[in-house]
Amino acid sequence: MVEDGSGALAWTEERLRSAADAAGMALWSWNIDTDQLALDERAYRLWGVPAGSRVTFRDLSERIHPVDVDRVGRAFKAVRSKDGPFEIDFCILDNDAHRWISARGHGGPAGMVDRITFATFMDITARKQAEETREMLIGEMSHRVKNLFAITSALTSIAAHSAATATEMAADLTLRLDALGQAHDLVLPSSGEGAGKTATLDELLTILLAPYDDRAAPGSRIRLTLPDLLVGEIAITTLALVVHELATNSIKYGALATPSGLLDVSCTSQDGAVVLVWTEQGGPVVRAPIKQGFGSSLVMRSMSGQLGGSIAYDWRAEGMIATLRMNRDKLAT
Repeated sequence: MVEDGSGALAWTEERLRSAADAAGMALWSWNIDTDQLALDERAYRLWGVPAGSRVTFRDLSERIHPVDVDRVGRAFKAVRSKDGPFEIDFCILDNDAHRWISARGHGGPAGMVDRITFATFMDITARKQAEETREMLIGEMSHRVKNLFAITSALTSIAAHSAATATEMAADLTLRLDALGQAHDLVLPSSGEGAGKTATLDELLTILLAPYDDRAAPGSRIRLTLPDLLVGEIAITTLALVVHELATNSIKYGALATPSGLLDVSCTSQDGAVVLVWTEQGGPVVRAPIKQGFGSSLVMRSMSGQLGGSIAYDWRAEGMIATLRMNRDKLAT
């Protein structure tokens, strides 16, 4: 056990290295006159640079994401003269992947020894990804709430047009809102132990689209021709989000916005791919959107990320057609 003159435990180089490793910190120094950097082993790995190679700040700058490189350059220029602690987060390119790094140290003459500043790097990729996920979820929640208000308003209008009395309207609207509630319950993740929630594709879409069908003659406005495919718990939530978005747009602008509009949903499965075709007709004249909204971006991200597929739109004047391609294995997950 090594102690200093006061009897306190001394911080040897080995113990400092152990503490830095435990905290996930990489150590580095920068000679502000020669631009030469000295990196420890973890820093070399973090930047994807061969261990032991001579590295300058200019060399590392070539690995910084183009969006961040000017900002990082200005920040490190300020380190030369501005006294005080500094912290800057930025993204670097590691082949096809992106990695987030936080650089922390003390700038200015007070933080230097012989014109060399000493600092740390830390990989904060997981934190940044969590922040991006949280922001996306907040945006998704806001979008879903707005959609829910739009759907409720549209269903109220449909119930008012099809009912002869206020009592009939109330009963019709109640049934439609109850159907929305059943769809919501179906897509909620299961809690507790046991097997995950599953449903067939036909069952899932029947429940999801029930609120928008003709209450007097179910199946007369919305026609489903679907195989008996199993949809797993994760895929249920994702596919429900996509169908919910399509139905919301249809009831606002498409075939379901008018009493004469029809929706046909069919599906085929072959060679590990599931293709679902959403066909609208009989609604208002269709025009392709000028720009992609949050809902469309969310749908495309969900289709590619969770379902391993894609969605394509055909904006025909007589009715929009959406073609959803999904990986069959992911659909069962």
